[in-house]
Amino acid sequence: MPTLDGGLRIEFEDESDWRLLGGVIDDAVSCDRTLAERLGASVGGPEVADDWLEFVVPELERSFEAGLARVGRALKSARLDAAGVAGFLWIRRADALHWYGALNQARLTLEEIHRFGSSEDVDVEDLPPSRRAPFLRSQFYCAVQSLLLEHAMG
Repeated sequence: MPTLDGGLRIEFEDESDWRLLGGVIDDAVSCDRTLAERLGASVGGPEVADDWLEFVVPELERSFEAGLARVGRALKSARLDAAGVAGFLWIRRADALHWYGALNQARLTLEEIHRFGSSEDVDVEDLPPSRRAPFLRSQFYCAVQSLLLEHAMG
């Protein structure tokens, strides 16, 4: 839910809720190559790609890792405060961009691994369980991103 100071408060009812949002970190780093490397691979032309790999990728990786670390610390702290059961996670406006980035990294990684394509073309019931859970997490991450855009980043 939106907060008066322009952030979000996420309510957790039980351990499974904590695991669901906590999965963002694991999902973001579950690919063989980092997001920065995958982005670098899409840069056209060998002369540009080499510069990208040497100068841009390391900085992107540091930025992505810092965002994930910040989100991970916030999740861990909130989970400890709640003793892993019902509780709250506050996403303040100042942290919204880190959260948005972490959720985006997770979604991009899930797409890289599972190749879902457009969510409108996916019938959840037709997905095997090994792909259904990642798809649903990706959709959940997208929903949280939408809330961040609407309430904490606008």
